[in-house]
Amino acid sequence: MARTSAVLVLTAIAALAAAYACPSAHADTGCSTHVQGSLGVAVCHNPDPRKDHVQLHIECRRWWDPDVDGRPLEIGPAETVTMGDRCWKEIQRIWVTITQGER
Repeated sequence: MARTSAVLVLTAIAALAAAYACPSAHADTGCSTHVQGSLGVAVCHNPDPRKDHVQLHIECRRWWDPDVDGRPLEIGPAETVTMGDRCWKEIQRIWVTITQGER
């Protein structure tokens, strides 16, 4: 049963990422975030020639629902990454932090 739930969550993350994947048009790494129920997804694109690091953060609405800080991911030149996670119930806020690499 747990395996089925994990597959459903990953499938939902992939579906949201495909629907909203759009590379940023400016010179720095850019991210777009999307929420569907308790699932949050961020799609980030790095058009720059340097490597950056991105990290997904989700604040859950309920006090008993633990907030989420994803692991930082390296995003190389001309790469797009998709990150996703969820709360048990509703999402209050979702954002991505970007640490720019050296040129």
